[in-house]
Amino acid sequence: MTTIDYAKARELMVEQQVRPWDVLDPRVLDVLAALPREAFVADAHKNLAYADLALPLAHGEFMMKPVMEGRSLQSLGVNPTDDVLEIGTGSGYLTACLGRLAREVVSLEIHPDLAAAARERLAAQTILNAQVVDADALNYSTDRRFNAICVTGAVSQIPAQWLQWLQPGGRLFVVRGRSPAMEAVLVGGGERNEVNASRIQSLFETDLPYLQGAAPAPAFEF
Repeated sequence: MTTIDYAKARELMVEQQVRPWDVLDPRVLDVLAALPREAFVADAHKNLAYADLALPLAHGEFMMKPVMEGRSLQSLGVNPTDDVLEIGTGSGYLTACLGRLAREVVSLEIHPDLAAAARERLAAQTILNAQVVDADALNYSTDRRFNAICVTGAVSQIPAQWLQWLQPGGRLFVVRGRSPAMEAVLVGGGERNEVNASRIQSLFETDLPYLQGAAPAPAFEF
């Protein structure tokens, strides 16, 4: 068996995948270059930790490609004073990245086993400002308001309550639409956070698995 040089693989991921996809924010690049992605990947996929692939998790969930993670982090422009909500913890890797960039992170995960594994991985990397909550984001309620919300799975339509969780001037990154022609968008950044009043900036086209319960209703075929 060949031993993988993870540090070298991490450097190549940043320089050959993430940076060429217009991720140029130095804070984001520094976090991606420093955080061991292999520590968040199942043993069976460790050799693919830095590949340009969406890696499978349990329950049909996926870990986003590194380029998607980089673009989502850059688009949100997370500041060290920000409180961030993540919808879909998954492996916990993006949670850890957000934790390194933000003041505090609350991450919602619908599958208790994924949530428990993510908590262990975050603790092992001494990410102490990220809290993983067992919750379904489509049926979750909170009085907290966040500077940024990062959604790691696609939705057919953006739920109105998510925008109500933003502080004035807050930003939400999400992939929306019907597979395979989806678009990643950044919502908000203005003073009002109602669906009709929010500024929606189209970022790029992509295709991402839906969050559980967020897929469109099946279209009838005759």
